[in-house]
Amino acid sequence: MSPIHYSLSFEAAPNHYLDVEAIYPTDGKSELELMMAVWTPGSYLVREYARHVEDLKVTTLNGDPLSFEKSRKNRWVVETSGNKHVRVNYRIYCRELTVRSNWVGSDFAILNGASTFITLVGGLDREHIIELRLPDNWEHSITGLPDHLENKSHTYQAKNFDTLVDSPIFAGNPAVYEFEVDGKTHLLVNQGEDGVWDGPRSARDVEAIVRQNLDFWGSLPYEKYVFLNMIVGAGGGLEHKNSTLMMTNRWTSRDPEQYRKWLGLTCHEFFHTWNVKRLRPVELGPFDYEKETYTKSLWIVEGLTSYYDDLLLRRAGLLTTKQYLEALSANIKRVQETPGRRASSLEQSSFDAWIKFYRPDENSVNSTISYYTKGALIGFLLDAHLRNASSGRINLDQVMLSAMDNYSSDTGYTSEEFKETVSKLAGIDLRSWFKNALQETGELDYTEALDLYGLEFEKPLSTPDEDIKTPSLPGWVGVTTKNKDGRLIVKQVLRGSPAYQSGVNVDDEILALNGFRVTHKSFKKRLKQYLPEEKLTVLVSRRERLLDLHLILGTAPQNSWKLRVKEGPSPSQKESLRHWLGVTARD
Repeated sequence: MSPIHYSLSFEAAPNHYLDVEAIYPTDGKSELELMMAVWTPGSYLVREYARHVEDLKVTTLNGDPLSFEKSRKNRWVVETSGNKHVRVNYRIYCRELTVRSNWVGSDFAILNGASTFITLVGGLDREHIIELRLPDNWEHSITGLPDHLENKSHTYQAKNFDTLVDSPIFAGNPAVYEFEVDGKTHLLVNQGEDGVWDGPRSARDVEAIVRQNLDFWGSLPYEKYVFLNMIVGAGGGLEHKNSTLMMTNRWTSRDPEQYRKWLGLTCHEFFHTWNVKRLRPVELGPFDYEKETYTKSLWIVEGLTSYYDDLLLRRAGLLTTKQYLEALSANIKRVQETPGRRASSLEQSSFDAWIKFYRPDENSVNSTISYYTKGALIGFLLDAHLRNASSGRINLDQVMLSAMDNYSSDTGYTSEEFKETVSKLAGIDLRSWFKNALQETGELDYTEALDLYGLEFEKPLSTPDEDIKTPSLPGWVGVTTKNKDGRLIVKQVLRGSPAYQSGVNVDDEILALNGFRVTHKSFKKRLKQYLPEEKLTVLVSRRERLLDLHLILGTAPQNSWKLRVKEGPSPSQKESLRHWLGVTARD
């Protein structure tokens, strides 16, 4: 089949416009139907990319106009008039600094395939050739795509549309760090260092991440890998088969905590090179780019990847054991303090990603749970369960490698096949375990994992001690608030809290407690004057009507969820911890 040719130009880059010229073969057809994707793999939300398309024109190669009409929100039907090729020109407004959309500015551009390229309906298997016509002051274009065989500057080829969508393209003047691991070329592309971001350090640490993943998986399944690191004051990351696109802040590398999170993001996206881009649920490919694709397995795709991102940083020596346990504790705290964990199962959360995860609102904390955070904890607990049940013979690392061997073909795995792989490798029936963990909403039990590794949760500092007389804990309402033009506004109401039971609403303005005026500054301090079980009358303004709401104060959840290594762990616990983290308990 003849390829589709695209030429991208940036004359209107200061105004955030990309100009695209596309030449489509007609294969003798009297009409062609063109299509633009409505979503991009790895980000499960219909994003309506065609809304940014403007000034679409259709002509012959000689410039004679051809008739066309828009047939759907993202499709166009073109009359070919017997021509062997048709030319389509269109502009795209590109001013979204996210990892799943486009940005074009005066200094650089970042383009995603789904939000850029209009292709032929029924032509996804065609070769797509892309030529970039860069402004004179831009030196580089960088992508995971291979160079075109003719070796023209800034020209690339994708063997099909899937590859094109899976290969973001950068253009501009970045700092580029190249290193080699296992004979494979790797590029860290830093846009926006500005003398602030520590480029050499970040390159060393990314190389360490690559080497740790190589040690985990045993091989690198590509010839070249590109880390596109956009230092633009935004956030997020999106995985691709031999590249990733990430966004961060220029000050991140100078903030130890934020830099550790960036390393976790980098490791997370790179781990996806295997877990989802090659080892994938059967539902996630081949893709239908025009409608939702539902799966219950995002706890594997994202949850287990979230479990391993910080764990592999620890094994690589980029986190201390203390830092790793702090990160794991923070994840436990997020899950345990989310009421939605009791409302939605993990598999349901995955299935509902299209309507819930990417469209959160003030009630999301009550209605759903993240398949990232809870999925990571399921990975932690499953790994410990396998290690404990097999006396250290089997672990989750081996499960991932076994699944990679069995299901990394074009067919993918079903949810049941993945679970069966775990049970078969462990030699035990885990159906009940998975049912409790994935399909039900009961509380997670950390006992087995903590006993295995010699860990414990610290006692909250505010917990009264039996031997020491301490003041009673203050009363708890169960709301989060915000300051809006000096007004104390309810931002969130936690399900099951006193505020929830009494009918406090999001967007209520809190005016007084028990008849005394409160402000955003005084609210928390005033609440500390009241004890659990005390009655409280809250005066609120709701759409300009004054209401008295009566509640009985409760006690805030007191679990700290902060992990630490026990004093005097047993030899077996020390060994389990060492084997799990790849280090000794003391570092």
